[in-house]
Amino acid sequence: MKLIIAIVQDKDSNRLSNLFIQENVRATKLSTTGGFLKSGNTTFMIGVENERVEKILDLIKESSRARKRFMTPPVNIDASMDSSAAYPIEVQVGGATVFVLPIDSFYQF
Repeated sequence: MKLIIAIVQDKDSNRLSNLFIQENVRATKLSTTGGFLKSGNTTFMIGVENERVEKILDLIKESSRARKRFMTPPVNIDASMDSSAAYPIEVQVGGATVFVLPIDSFYQF
């Protein structure tokens, strides 16, 4: 048995939840915040048999996509100001971060 921890952007979480329901995947959904943009994320925790891990990873890949976003980097007052300090830069956000961990034992009461 494995524990899958999948962190996806909030924009992708409803689509992924619907796919999990269609495929009869039981998941615990947590609201989380993280990343250097401090944007909203959703973390799914899924206990699953070893044979189903690849299928669940495919569902996560299918529903989670990377996006480009513009952000203004923070200004460091101590550093010398160069001409690009105040201009937005393009960064990639989204996609999914997934951990697959072994489970020694599983109990459901």
